[in-house]
Amino acid sequence: MDDDVLRSVGPRLRQLRLEREATLTDLAAETGISVSTLSRLESGQRKPTLELLLPLARAHRVALDELVDAPDTGDPRIRAKPITRHGRTFIPLTRRPGGLQSFKLVIPVESESTPSLKTHEGYEWLYVLSGRLRLVLGRRDLLLDPGEVVEFDTRTPHWISNPGPSPAEVLAIFGPQGERMHVRS
Repeated sequence: MDDDVLRSVGPRLRQLRLEREATLTDLAAETGISVSTLSRLESGQRKPTLELLLPLARAHRVALDELVDAPDTGDPRIRAKPITRHGRTFIPLTRRPGGLQSFKLVIPVESESTPSLKTHEGYEWLYVLSGRLRLVLGRRDLLLDPGEVVEFDTRTPHWISNPGPSPAEVLAIFGPQGERMHVRS
């Protein structure tokens, strides 16, 4: 890496972290890199190495070449890496950190019939592609079919499940807080 590229890595790392609204302590817990090392990387006092950049790229959900500001290849395709959490598969459809994040969500048939409502900061938008989705939102109990859309403030107690008979596929847009709740929990 040439000197100009190396100098740009620190500010880029800081920008990515701030866009995610993460602290150095949050990032240290997520990557296993010490707070002091992260601070020195961001300020340019420590030279970035592949050993440090790989876990940071994973944490920020960006390609390694985005961290070092590599020249654009002209290929607009997103190489989605599925993330599985609590039996549900999240396929990222966006790759920019911070702000709204889009996912294709595959929810297997779930036998749990007693809702466990949760709240968190944020806002969610869900579009059912296939299968069925059960959404308990406050006192409302909704069954959603393909083509139906819901949007709601996640400070309202809510619970989402798939009553079957087949896996449900959903397009989901989460604000930063919702992404942390669903994808990074």
